[in-house]
Order: sequence, then structure tokens, then C-alpha cells
Amino acid sequence: MRFLKTSIAAALVGFGTVAASPAWAISNSIESIIGSQQGEATQVRIRMGMPLTEVPPSFSLANPHRLALDFKDTDNRIGRSLVEIAGGDVKSVNVVQSGERSRVVLNMSRPMRFQTEIDGNDLILSLNRQDTVVGAPVKSGPLPMVAQNARGSAHALKDIDFRRGKDGEGRVVIDLSDDGAGVDVRQQGKNLIVEFQGTSLPANLRRQLDVADFGTPIKTVRTQYQSGNTRLIIEPQGLWEHSAYQSDSQFVVEVKPVKEDPNRLTQGSRPGYRGERLSLNFQNVDVRALLQVIADFTNLNIVTSDTVQGKLTLRLKDVPWDQALDIIMQSRGLDMRKNGNVVMIAPREELATKEKLTLESKQQIAEIEPLRTETFTLNYQTAEKIRDMLTDEKQSVLSKRGSALADIRSNKLFVMDTPSRLDEVRQMIAQIDIPVRQVLIEARIVEADDRFSRNLGTKLGYYDRRSTMYRTVSRPNPVTGEAEAYNVPVYGPGSKLGRVGYGTISGNLSGSADLSAQLGGEESGAAVGLGKATDLANTNFFSFPAGGINGTNPASLAISLFGSSLSRFINLELSALEADQRGKVVSSPRVLTSSQRPAVIEQGTELPYQSATSSGATSVSFRKANLRLEVTPQITPEGNVILDVDVSRDAVGQLTNAGYAIDTRHVKTQVLVEDGGTVVIGGIYEQYERNRTDKVPLLGDIPILGYLFRSTSRSNDRTELLVFLTPRIVTDKLAQR
Repeated sequence: MRFLKTSIAAALVGFGTVAASPAWAISNSIESIIGSQQGEATQVRIRMGMPLTEVPPSFSLANPHRLALDFKDTDNRIGRSLVEIAGGDVKSVNVVQSGERSRVVLNMSRPMRFQTEIDGNDLILSLNRQDTVVGAPVKSGPLPMVAQNARGSAHALKDIDFRRGKDGEGRVVIDLSDDGAGVDVRQQGKNLIVEFQGTSLPANLRRQLDVADFGTPIKTVRTQYQSGNTRLIIEPQGLWEHSAYQSDSQFVVEVKPVKEDPNRLTQGSRPGYRGERLSLNFQNVDVRALLQVIADFTNLNIVTSDTVQGKLTLRLKDVPWDQALDIIMQSRGLDMRKNGNVVMIAPREELATKEKLTLESKQQIAEIEPLRTETFTLNYQTAEKIRDMLTDEKQSVLSKRGSALADIRSNKLFVMDTPSRLDEVRQMIAQIDIPVRQVLIEARIVEADDRFSRNLGTKLGYYDRRSTMYRTVSRPNPVTGEAEAYNVPVYGPGSKLGRVGYGTISGNLSGSADLSAQLGGEESGAAVGLGKATDLANTNFFSFPAGGINGTNPASLAISLFGSSLSRFINLELSALEADQRGKVVSSPRVLTSSQRPAVIEQGTELPYQSATSSGATSVSFRKANLRLEVTPQITPEGNVILDVDVSRDAVGQLTNAGYAIDTRHVKTQVLVEDGGTVVIGGIYEQYERNRTDKVPLLGDIPILGYLFRSTSRSNDRTELLVFLTPRIVTDKLAQR
């Protein structure tokens, strides 16, 4: 098992900078930072505006090697955020201020032990190189990268949690009581050690977490309490790299899986050169000697071809060793091939020629290699489909001499080819001959309507009988032959208008002419004084009745006003109708289908209509008015469902001369829905408002009395269509039944 070197996130994670600080309650300031070298030790003196009452809390990172100290209620008075340190193991110091807090980060070239001391307004950091070898027992004395806390207060570990990232990484999240605990992260043997200085561990957290089932590089996480410190032991597996960062009182260790690339000298997920840095200064040195130097520095097995010759002059300072090797090979036209932990270096042309000869040799062996026949019994795929896939000219699964036969009855596939090609066919069939997961799609199509209508109308009429006169005549009875008296109406001039004329009033010309005897009349046996029977409809001056709604006639109320002589009448009829209609139609089609397989379900009516043929005759054709759901699901690796949906809801419309019209509603889209979730893929909302007034000009505008000379109708219709979709992934057990 191989391991990667530690890669730690920056110490400034979780400590954001601000462009302009508000008026915080600042009580101290950082005036200057001075570094000096005293033998093998490095001393960093931080001068404050006022003496410190306690050592600020600190934490450390291992790669890159950094030490961070947090100063509360302190601002930066240095005037810059970067302070260079000449010489020694401390390269530079960053000062970052956020609000009322400032963080000082020491950038070091190697892990260091350090101690703190308060001297007046100065905070003195004394840093010494570690003599402890990674994986060896730790010597007595201060732990690496841990501050000696002058307060003597104990920190506490509150909780430990494990989470899996979206890319398969494992995260160990540690909640601390405060952000002042010193942290040391290092690789020791096969394990990753995280040690919290001066931190207590509750009894309920002294346990081992088995997280192998999460599918991350971490197998177990074990916590221990030793000599006042809490130790977290993480046991990874496979090829991995890790990073760690702290945000306030939460510390996170992240272990990522790394895919091994046999052509890379150093493994890791980050691009670029990642080898340990070195410096080379040679003049006119043999290339083979340079390669030997790199082999000794990296403990790498390097095989150099005899054709590698020549000399080289180079000066490289503090560059990764894999970059230095790449520079040497490029300058001399060399290339490499890596096999395990052995690297072969030769000229590019030589390596290309060897690889070409190897491929040609394999091809010649394949042409004379004996053929074998293997039988494959398919469970979920059809033998014909796999045979067509293998024998397709555009595919290269089978060799030129290979062939495939399919037996439909037994669903078996017979493949004849070389053993190497049969292995490839076997692997391919194992990957595609698997049960396809199924999806149950339920659609709910909701149609709701709310309709309101109101019609008001009046009829106003006048009738004057004073123009009707009578005379009595005697005529024989046609049956008995005896003489009988009859009242015969004589239509006079009507109502007197002034001294010279008479007039009649009616609702139309026919009624007026009838009343004035312009149309004549028949003899009647009516009693004296009744005159000729007159149609009351002809007495309507103004007729604005309320219209019907959906085949329902309006209700009416009639009033007649007349004098004591029964000679003059005023007729008034009021009509009104109000309709309120609410309805809801819910259609719920369901369909079960496999992933990436289209499914269709429909229900409805086929309407006949006549159409002309090419010969001139007529034929009867049918057009569908139905509910139709067509869907193609696709299950994603995360367990969600992508749906290609086509939903139509047709209904029978109005009757025309050519037949019934079809009212269509159609939605076509693609959506991503979680398993069991519901999504609204479309909606149509329609609202119609109509107000109509029929009236007599001028008279219909008179307040109150104007209602007698007009009719009004009002309608407000609202319709809404919503389409809901709910996919549910069927379990594997149900899919295999």
C-alpha cells in the first residue's frame, strides 16, 4: 500500500479579510514583527501597542508548514500584510485583520517546535527544528507545532462527526469548546494522527467509529486520551491524500481518494509538479550522472538506456524534483516509461520504436493464435441485440477472424475468437447484461373552472283601448236559422290628439295599425266593452329582456297599471338570471417503464368525420380527443430521475359544419426530479370578463329610471390547468420479479 504526502489547506480558511473595518472596540495593536536567527533556532518578536495579559490562542498546519496565532481586539498597525524574514526556517509572516481580530501566520519551511514568552510589550516566539522522525516515538518535551498556553486552561472536545463528500472523500468534523487548542496533524506509519494539545475528551467520545461502509478512503476513526492530550487516529486505505483546516472552533480533516496514474512520477489529485524541492548547480556534467543524482535523492529505481549520452549545464534552485527530471529529459530529447516503482529513460525515438515493435508482435500473435468458442447465457439482454453489437463493422470488439451466433429460443450467444478478445467480450456482457431499474410515473392533470354570469332586463309597454267602438248587428244563426245579435267592433280614430287628429300607441307598427283598425278585423262575439282582442306583445314600447344562460330561461316579474275604466294600461316586466358554476376534473394516468425506455398511455374518444379521397368519393376518418402521457425516464447516479415528458389533454369542442372541433392542451418538457418528489411541469390560467349593456340612447343613461330602458349582462369565467408529475424508482427486488 502506498501513501501520499500530507497536503494541508491554508491557515487563513475561515478567516476572511475585509476592505474597511468598522469602528470596533480595539484595545491593542500589532506595531512591528522582527525575525532573527540564533544558531539553529529562529526567534520572532511581535511588538504590541500594549502588554499582553495572556498568550493568544494558536493552531498549526503541517503541509504547508504554518503556525497561526489569533489576537483578539487587536488591529494591524504595521502598514502591510506581509513581512519577509531573511534566513532561517521562517520565510515570511502574514498579518490579516478581520473586524476586531487579527491573525498572524508564520510560513515555515519545515515543522518546528515553538515556545512563547511575554516580555513587556513583546510576544517572543522561539522556534526550533524537530528532531522527531515521523513514525518514531515522540520524545519528551513540547509536542510539535503546539504552543505552551500561559493561561493553563483546558480545552474540550465536544463532538466528532463523519461525513461523505460528493466526490467520495471522507470528512472527520471535530467540534471544540473554543478555537485556542493547539493542533498537530501528521502521518505516522499507515495512519493519520491528529493531536489536540491540552484538550480533554469526554467518556462518551472515547470510542472507535467503523466507517468502511461509507465508501471513502477512511476505514476507522479512533479517539484516545493520553497525558492531557486528545489523539485522533484515522486509518485510511488505498491511495489517498489529506487536507485539514480550522474555522473558529471546528476542525475538519478531509481524506480524498487518488487514482494512481502509472505514467506520473508523483501521485495526487492536484495538477502540476508535487515532488520534494531540491537545488542543482552543475556545469558540463554528464546527463547519466544527473539522473543518478535524482535517483539517489528520490530513492527511485531508474533504468537508463545506453543511448543516453551528452553533457548538460544547469542551475536549478528550490524546484520540485519531478520538474527537474522533466527539464533534463526535455533538454536532451528523452522520454520515460514508468512500471511500478521502476522508471526507464531513453530517447523518444527509441521508446516509440520499442512500443511499435511490441504492438506489431502482439498483432502477429493474434493472427495465428488459435480460436476458441464460448457460450454466453443472457438474462436481461436479447442474444440478437448483443450479436448485432459485436458484429457491427463500426465496432472493434471482435477480431477479423471472430464471429458470433445467436439462438433466439434459448437466448444464448455463441462467440468464437481469440482468448484475449473473449475476455473483452465477457467483461462487456457482464457490464450490460444487468437488470434495468424501473420507474413508476404518476401524472395528475387538474382542470378547474369557476364561471359566474348575471343578466338583467326589462319590458315596458303602453295600451290605450279608448279608440275602440262597437255596434250591434243581427244575423241568422247558421244552425238554427234564428236571428241573433252580435257585437261588431268599429275601429275609431284612437286617442284624440288636440282638435284635429287621433293617434294610437303600441310597441311596434303592427300593433299600432291593429289598434287603429288599419288592418281591419273580424266580427266577434265578445261582450260589449271588450273590443278586439289585442296581442300584449305588440304593446311593448321597449323590449330589453334578460337572456338565458346555458339553456335556462330567466325568471320574470310583470306589473300592469290601469285606470278604473280599463281603457289605458302600462305594462312592466322585469327579468333576471344569475348562474354560478364551479367544477374540477382530475385525471391521474400512471405508467411503469424501464430507465431510458419510452412509455405511452392514453385514453379518450375517437370522433368520426368525412374526408374526400383521391377518387372524389368521401370516406369516414377518425380523430382522437383523448388524454395522452408519453414519458422517457432516466435514473441518475445520485438517485434522481430525468423525465422527458409529453402530456396532452384533448377534449371535444364546438360542433361545426365540418364536425366537432378539438380543444387541445399540450405540455412537452424535460425536468429533473428527486425520487418520490412532485414537480409542476406546466400550467395554463385563463380569465374572461365580459360586461354588456343594451339600452335606449339618452333614456338608458337616466339615473334609476334608466334601468327601464336598458338590459345588462355580466360574466366572469376562470379556468386553470395544472400538470403534476411524481416519479418513484422501483426497488431492485420488485424489478427482478
